[in-house]
Amino acid sequence: MKSPVPDLAPSDGEEGEDRTPLLQRAPRAETAPVCCSARYNLAFLAFFGFFVLYSLRVNLSVALVDMVDSNTTAAENRTANECSEHAAPIKVLHNRTGKKYRWDAETQGWILGSFFYGYIITQIPAGYVASRSGGKLLLGFGILGTSVFTLFTPLAADFGVGALVALRALEGLGEGVTFPAMHAMWSSWAPPLERSKLLSISYAGAQLGTVVSLPLSGIICFYMNWTYVFYLFGIVGIIWFILWIWLVSDTPETHKTISPYEKEYILSSLRNQLSSQKSVPWTPMLKSLALWAIVVAHFSYNWTFYTLLTLLPTYMKEVLRFNIQENGFLSAVPYLGCWLCMILSGQAADNLRAKWNFSTLCVRRVFSLIGMIGPAVFLVAAGFIGCDYSLAVAFLTISTTLGGFCSSGFSINHLDIAPSYAGILLGITNTFATIPGMIGPIIARSLTPEGALWQHRNLTDYKQNPFPFASFSFSLCRTLLENGRLFSALLLLSTYLVPFSSHCSPKVKYRTGLLGITVDTETEGTNK
Repeated sequence: MKSPVPDLAPSDGEEGEDRTPLLQRAPRAETAPVCCSARYNLAFLAFFGFFVLYSLRVNLSVALVDMVDSNTTAAENRTANECSEHAAPIKVLHNRTGKKYRWDAETQGWILGSFFYGYIITQIPAGYVASRSGGKLLLGFGILGTSVFTLFTPLAADFGVGALVALRALEGLGEGVTFPAMHAMWSSWAPPLERSKLLSISYAGAQLGTVVSLPLSGIICFYMNWTYVFYLFGIVGIIWFILWIWLVSDTPETHKTISPYEKEYILSSLRNQLSSQKSVPWTPMLKSLALWAIVVAHFSYNWTFYTLLTLLPTYMKEVLRFNIQENGFLSAVPYLGCWLCMILSGQAADNLRAKWNFSTLCVRRVFSLIGMIGPAVFLVAAGFIGCDYSLAVAFLTISTTLGGFCSSGFSINHLDIAPSYAGILLGITNTFATIPGMIGPIIARSLTPEGALWQHRNLTDYKQNPFPFASFSFSLCRTLLENGRLFSALLLLSTYLVPFSSHCSPKVKYRTGLLGITVDTETEGTNK
């Protein structure tokens, strides 16, 4: 495949030396054992780090349901006439000692979206700093800062909407450094044929954090008080920070307890992967079609993901009319499926590459398309099933579960195309992908001011949604099922698939470096 960055002179140590096949015809260190290995210890610590991270991010989505005075919007809420009450009588009384606030739907949208106004600012700077100084401290202090700010959430709510919005934006600043920092660390720790496994394990913590924090937040709100939601998760984040600083190192060379055998295995597998160039090749990066393909895919995926993440508990309450306890559990079910899918898809992706000898391009492409098209179909279908509670939860669960395939698709493609600058590339793509988190809740709230079922259906209607082509999930299904207009689908498919135009057949892969922007090129060889 032709490099997306043409007419550049080869750099020493990259173009001249980086011709080693990933799978065959090159001697490489035998795989180091997995059990008790430093790289998998890092993956599991990162797993718990992202568990804490998403617990801190989504707990407000559930707590907000209990923080808001239900009388504020109840007067014009039409859901009572559409979906009947279905929950069994509650024997234990709901603790209602927490303070209530008279925030309308638009104000709630701003509160939920304010996190992303801070989150978007630190993406690219974090990637740059992590590529220069390492990601350990950056990731650690990012989660620590978010944890400390979370402890002050009840106080900020008492001061008013402005204070709470500002605090959530500060939390976003802290969390914004985490993914670029983690990507930068994995560029030094993850052997090429273990990338899908290691990254899917570490980032799956985000889904499990959602799974646990949503029902746990509901239980805390129901039996105790919504303020304890923020106190509990904030303290857990501080404890994780202590373990992270104590047990983790930026690189295998600086790790105190790694075995010499594992260190040699990691370093030898990455020897021809990383660039020796000191300066960051900003111009080649920004001209890379592969990078912009990931931007389109990342933006499209996050539009659906963030909208569901922030508004699913509200949908469960206002439309399906689940109480706060049921709400937390049922809102978590889709993310449990996504967590399982991420773990299994990571194993499957690396097995296809290492054992079945499928190309990296093919694996990333197929997994991305499954993770985009599958959720789109079921999410749109969920908007047309009325008050069928079981089917609504089932469709949302299947939709979110299939999205887990993207964790072994475009989500880790940054490490495939430029390992040395993976943190910076993720910072760039995640900057664009944060925009849906900023405007998605606000748009969704403006389209559903009364919380009615017919208004929630409008979220998948391109005539009502002012950003129809922003989300592949929404626009593809709408065009395929109703209009036959394939503009959205063709936009994503053409942008994402052009750089990965190889056929999905087993081949031997070589990597060609070009000023740090590396791409897969395929040559025929004997199958393994």
